[in-house]
Amino acid sequence: MKTMVIDEAFLSEIEALQTILKNNVAGMFGGNHQSKNFGSSCEFADYRDYMPGDDISKIDWNVYARFDKLYQKLYLDERQMHTKIYIDASRSMQHGSLEKSEQAIRMAAAFAYLSVNEMDKVSIYAIHGNQVDEVISGMVGKDSYLNYINKLNNIDFDSSARISEAILTSKIGMGDGYSILISDFLTDEDFERAIDKFAEKKRDILCVQILSRDELNPQFRGKMHLFDSENIADFFRKKIDKERVRAYKEALKFVVDRIKNYCESRGGHFMLVPAHERLSDVFFGNMVDLGVLK
Repeated sequence: MKTMVIDEAFLSEIEALQTILKNNVAGMFGGNHQSKNFGSSCEFADYRDYMPGDDISKIDWNVYARFDKLYQKLYLDERQMHTKIYIDASRSMQHGSLEKSEQAIRMAAAFAYLSVNEMDKVSIYAIHGNQVDEVISGMVGKDSYLNYINKLNNIDFDSSARISEAILTSKIGMGDGYSILISDFLTDEDFERAIDKFAEKKRDILCVQILSRDELNPQFRGKMHLFDSENIADFFRKKIDKERVRAYKEALKFVVDRIKNYCESRGGHFMLVPAHERLSDVFFGNMVDLGVLK
């Protein structure tokens, strides 16, 4: 039987978190985002020369009186952003007594909550194999959040996840908000092309790597028989001693740094989140360090 990650206790926690975060979000989410396009909002942006056929109501007659030349007013286009959250639904996300999969769901729900409270639109997807499965589409507003966010409880973490292959064949959207990718990134499969695609589409990028306690700090010692959770045909049978643990930690640091550096090289943010860490610690630790929170 599945654990109900999204329940009344979680919703109370997230509500309390939002109350504390209010007025401290330093621009990660924010509803009335101003695009780099000119449009019909009320905020003045610039002038350009008037051209025949332009809307004469946007001529600045005061400027004309001063310079004897017609200038057209330009205004910033205010648009609703679309936060898109992708959850790696591979079997490896169930490693660690379901800690990783549950933390992935909590993180997705938390980011969604921050978005809808700032009047952004939110869609959440699960990556199964080489496809992106829609879990929640176009959620707007708190009422919609409360009605639909429990759908995250139904995600099955039961396959592999070919992140780039899946995302590249999905509809991504151009420059209209955050793309948040939540995974353990412990895979031989490529994820770089997905990040490149987000950057190409001029989307804001956040990669969230979730690792379990024993992945971060392995306590194994002695003779061990370990299996690949996504392919049990791959296994490792060795004596685990201090040297192997040290080598593992160096390899893990290399993997984490590689993901972090790649994401940041494309203009994105990166977070490493322990699977057992509380949401409040995540937001007041990692996100302050990122400059997302003041």
